[in-house]
Amino acid sequence: MKLAIPKERLDGESRVAASIETVKKLTALGLQVTVEAGAGAGASISDALYREAGADIAASAAEALKDADIVFKVRAPTDEELGMMKRGAMLAAILNPYDDKARFQKYAAAGVNAFAMELMPRISRAQSMDVLSSQSNLAGYKAVINAAAAFTRAMPMMMTAAGTIAPARVFIMGVGVAGLQAIATAKRLGAIVSATDVRSATKEQVESLGGTFVMVESEESGDAAGGYAKEMSDDYKRAQAALVAEHIKKQDIVITTALIPGRPAPELVSEEMVKTMKPGSILVDLAVERGGNCPLSEAGKRVTKHGVTLIGDLNVAGQLAVDASSLYAKNLLNFITPMIDKETRALAINWDDETITGTCLTRDGQIVHPSLREGGN
Repeated sequence: MKLAIPKERLDGESRVAASIETVKKLTALGLQVTVEAGAGAGASISDALYREAGADIAASAAEALKDADIVFKVRAPTDEELGMMKRGAMLAAILNPYDDKARFQKYAAAGVNAFAMELMPRISRAQSMDVLSSQSNLAGYKAVINAAAAFTRAMPMMMTAAGTIAPARVFIMGVGVAGLQAIATAKRLGAIVSATDVRSATKEQVESLGGTFVMVESEESGDAAGGYAKEMSDDYKRAQAALVAEHIKKQDIVITTALIPGRPAPELVSEEMVKTMKPGSILVDLAVERGGNCPLSEAGKRVTKHGVTLIGDLNVAGQLAVDASSLYAKNLLNFITPMIDKETRALAINWDDETITGTCLTRDGQIVHPSLREGGN
């Protein structure tokens, strides 16, 4: 069976769907791995290294995708790439089905069996396949580094003969994978860290990392299935906004990470709150690709408004392309390995497996994911 790794064509996407390690393991499974020339350049992987690992190098996307049984990508394929795939091919990538609903209809029309890796269910045996966690972990780290680079003061407390520099105050909003890594990174840099989340279960996690937990006193729970957060009531939102408004005045750096699957990012920091922040403060909006947690954030831009620098970088994990690619490629390897029959070395998908039903968008020309069918969310 042929597995294709095309070059990413989305502007600014530096990641690649295969590492040297995973190419070796994929070929050991009996797969013929074909990588498009230059696919790994952004992640510092040369064609020569891929070739040494056992991959064939294709001169073009058309050559790489021709007769491929499996296609691994980071981002969704272009229409041109989709047209190069054979009917019945398996596609695994970050497909953003909720943001681009017209795309999965094209996958069905092309007869491609498409799997959205970001929909991987949050179950124990799927942790090694969870691309959201692997990429969010890096994004949380990089968000703090980017904020520190833009901040015009030092992060840790410094005691010198000329005087003492107070530590920076960092506030993390949303304590998922990205938020927890942001807390840990900010603490390592010497900041005073606080965090908030609608899920009461995150309090212990925040405090275990040395942060202070800030939360509305309420009987309402924000815990949803799979460890995600759910939409809260209007009364809770008002109480949360009041609490945050008071807390945010004292902060130097605010990092927002809150997302709700299948919905626009919730607004956490209003313009009025930004106006109360200290001049020179930093706000990093990691939810900017889904509309942002702050209405002043601009996707793909760094802007200053009311004296506050708002960082709206896209694809933050991709700024660490080497590590991001390595982890993402391992997620894909762990996803495909159980599907390869050890004796025949053919693709043998268990269509009833939870990792398959949770991620499969289209199969045999039909839209099969429950949330994408007519009447789904």
